[in-house]
Amino acid sequence: MSAKGIAISSGRSSVLIAALLFCSPIVAGEIPGRVCEPADCCTCVSFEYLPFATGRASPNAQAMQHGSAHSMAGMDMSHPESLIETILMHASSGTSVEPISTPHDMLMKHAGAWMLMFHGVAFVNSQQQTGPRGGDKVFGTSWFMPMVQRSLGPGTFTGRVMLSLDPATITNRRYPELFQLGETAFGNPIVDGQHPHDFFMELALLYDVKLGENTLLSFYGAPVGDPAMGPPAFAHRTSASEDDLAPLGHHLQDSTHIANDVVTVGLTYKIARIEASAFHGREPDEFRWNIDTGALDSWSARLTVNPTANWSGQYSITRLKSPEQLFPSEATLRMTASVSYNRPFKNGNWATLLLWGRNRDIPDRQVFNSYLAESTVRFAKHNYAWTRIENVDRTNDLLLGENPLPPGFEEKFLARIQAYTFGYDREFNFIPHVSSAFGGQYTLYTKPSFLNPIYGTNTMGALVFVRFRAIPSEKSK
Repeated sequence: MSAKGIAISSGRSSVLIAALLFCSPIVAGEIPGRVCEPADCCTCVSFEYLPFATGRASPNAQAMQHGSAHSMAGMDMSHPESLIETILMHASSGTSVEPISTPHDMLMKHAGAWMLMFHGVAFVNSQQQTGPRGGDKVFGTSWFMPMVQRSLGPGTFTGRVMLSLDPATITNRRYPELFQLGETAFGNPIVDGQHPHDFFMELALLYDVKLGENTLLSFYGAPVGDPAMGPPAFAHRTSASEDDLAPLGHHLQDSTHIANDVVTVGLTYKIARIEASAFHGREPDEFRWNIDTGALDSWSARLTVNPTANWSGQYSITRLKSPEQLFPSEATLRMTASVSYNRPFKNGNWATLLLWGRNRDIPDRQVFNSYLAESTVRFAKHNYAWTRIENVDRTNDLLLGENPLPPGFEEKFLARIQAYTFGYDREFNFIPHVSSAFGGQYTLYTKPSFLNPIYGTNTMGALVFVRFRAIPSEKSK
């Protein structure tokens, strides 16, 4: 797709959804072959169509260059052609990447030498689950990422903030999710529930320097951020774009996506990237509006390989010091490996992820594994269908429920749980530049029979939702 797909015009800002998404006015020339209409009030683009970061400059983008933005504004990101170009987009969580062909929706505008960007999503959910442990709840999940970027010295500077309204829209510090474990609420372990994200999900500064045509040196620093561990976090994966519930394997796979005092350095050469991070290993506490701090007591390393435009793979390892508040004397050695596949097609896209995550407790050396397969397809332009299949190890925390830990309690392997999720939603884009979708999903759980007295014989959950996401004007038609 050429730059003809972009509409840039001037006008008043559109009110999208209060405190949810925004569009800002921009004054610029018209794109050849595209007539700007009065309704086009802002730059709403997808990286499928956007001239932005690195590569060939389109003629119209060259005309837009000025000042220190010269090295950025005229670069073609309509289809990134390399891993380096994909990294420079910084469209995923932390410093992780997806396949080069993966589309990302974003709002943008120029402001002098700066490029201003924003993307985000919000869900309003109604969850119902069966059995004695099942819960019913209406709650909201969201994340919003404003970002700025410009040329600075020999490289490119990026500043990024990610915020979530989860602490306000998820009451009682959790939402119901059968067989989910991890973190605390009111001093007790969360069992059969998922904690909200922190209000500050990321506050990060990034700097990238090209050392040659095929080499990129990257730096990342964040008081709150995402170290080099795992694939993109579930909330930011295209393969999970319509499923906002956390995977059951979250705390064996990508729970470090909100960590404190993160420092990362990465080196990319052609199709491969190696990264190393130092950070504070304790998980966020249950007070979600503040910023936690701590010593750089944990580390991680990640190898990413993007051999073709449609494929990406990573292996990562981390040692977390005292990650859990309830077990402060324990450490965790975590490993993950994943393969992602993305395939764009006419009026649609198909994204798939296979993921393995493994925790080994230190010093008792217990091992817990998790396996995930998820896939989302957008078809006929405004329809989404998805699935997530999981097979995860669970501990004897399930037997306790959300009660205080008894004296001398030790976590032990209890059972392996399977979850099968299938969902569908349909876009109804009645708000300019916003994808408004209504949909739902169904999850069936299987478990050993000795858990039937606690969970019941038939364990399942259903969720209906309304979803809002910023999109370029081309997708809203």
